Amino acid sequence: MRIVDVCAFYAPQGGGVKTYVERKLHAGAAAGHDIIILAPGEKLARRPARGGSVVTIPAKRFPLDRRYHYFDDEAALHRMLDALAPDLVEASSPWSSASMVARWRGDVPRALVMHADPLSAYAYRWFGNVAPRAAIDRGFDWYWRHLRRLGQAFDMVVSANDSLSARLRAGGVGSVCTVPMGVEPHIFTPSHRDAALRRHLLARCGLDENGLLLMGVGRHAPEKRWPMVIQAATLAGYRRPVGLVLLGDGRDSARVRRAAAHNPHIHLLAPTTDRRRLASLLASADALVHGCEAETFCMTAAEARASGVPVIVPDEGGAADHARSGIGLRFRAGDTASLVEAIENFAATDPDIWRSRAATAAASVTTMDEHFSWLFEAYSSLRTAVRHAA
Repeated sequence: MRIVDVCAFYAPQGGGVKTYVERKLHAGAAAGHDIIILAPGEKLARRPARGGSVVTIPAKRFPLDRRYHYFDDEAALHRMLDALAPDLVEASSPWSSASMVARWRGDVPRALVMHADPLSAYAYRWFGNVAPRAAIDRGFDWYWRHLRRLGQAFDMVVSANDSLSARLRAGGVGSVCTVPMGVEPHIFTPSHRDAALRRHLLARCGLDENGLLLMGVGRHAPEKRWPMVIQAATLAGYRRPVGLVLLGDGRDSARVRRAAAHNPHIHLLAPTTDRRRLASLLASADALVHGCEAETFCMTAAEARASGVPVIVPDEGGAADHARSGIGLRFRAGDTASLVEAIENFAATDPDIWRSRAATAAASVTTMDEHFSWLFEAYSSLRTAVRHAA
């Protein structure tokens, strides 16, 4: 089956989307599928990539992050879909590119993958302190109408967590199914824990090995709430020594640096493209802390779990799923005081107990290979059903 993924946020420089795409190309080839990533880019180009190919069409740069482009020529996108002749088309963003795919006249099944949850990332975060969720949804009814139109145009809407799937169904979006994401196999494992690396990281935070080492990984963007995480770690540090290592960068980096400037126990690291180094860093932390409730899956939390590291995550969104079965703690989303309490409660428990629980549960984390096996099976069933209906 030839699957064309209209991937609005793919960039060759790296990031979570690139990691996902590379694994998808590999898994698709292993399963006998021809995977083509169709992305906006600097120029018209096609290059082979790990068993599939990446095709770019000329597009404008995204003004808020110049590393990315965005689809702005619907006719060019349609012409390329015609030329690629897919058996199934996938759109990986609920924004304009999905509407362009919906309007394409090709007679093949279409799947919308909700890799983003804009309401949680923006509307609920902006207005959650002044209005109930139902009122916010009414105020953003235009977006729900947009999603319902997409639900009618696409044969399948894929979500990575049950919470988002339930919200979509409640909002009237049809044909929703849950396909959990996964981590890269054989990369993230408790065996990468390195006591010397842990001591080194704590030393960079100005602490000895008796301190609590928290780690945060992700883009510096407002929805990630890193200033809240920094404030909570600082306040929890009045009870016992807490070091926080943040790995990432992005358009909100200046605000993150300002928030961390007055706490010598916070250390900022540039992001790494070396997956094995990231695996070692994660496995050597005492816990992962994450502030964003807008994740559809939260790959970082899944990678921490696979590394045998407990997680401290918000009680909403995809991140919340990773704190089940005693392998982490949840705090009220967007609530600094609740996060402080969670860090203090974590610190009050013997760290060996946390690590033992997390290490035991690490093997149960879904892998990328399992995710793509489920996804391709769903697509094959969808294609068969659409053919029979025709």
